[in-house]
Amino acid sequence: QVQLVESGGGLVQPGGSLRLSCEVSGRTDRTYAMGWFRQAPGKERSLVGFVRWSGVSAFYSDSVKGRFTISRDNAKNTMFLQMNSLKPEDTAIYFCAATIRILAPLMRPDSYDSWGQGTQVTVSS
Repeated sequence: QVQLVESGGGLVQPGGSLRLSCEVSGRTDRTYAMGWFRQAPGKERSLVGFVRWSGVSAFYSDSVKGRFTISRDNAKNTMFLQMNSLKPEDTAIYFCAATIRILAPLMRPDSYDSWGQGTQVTVSS
């Protein structure tokens, strides 16, 4: 397993930007994919996007496509989530997650083995 630590959350006005970081430590050599999820109060945890650790392109949910970008620095074992044009409905706790399961459906939270503690993002004027 790996250990994940998110950072970069905070309060931002609508239309603003934030960049979240997810630092990965431990058995990173077995990581197949990593994802970003979010959970708003009273709602289920939902996918923001994911990226295969050896791949190039990322997959995004429709709600964030065109506004959010996932990137990673493999040398530093860090994944990023750049969030632009933020909306109040983006307010949630954001989690990064990692999985070693190659055949798991990467859109599902239960496909991931390791989770960070989460970081709060609040979009409000």
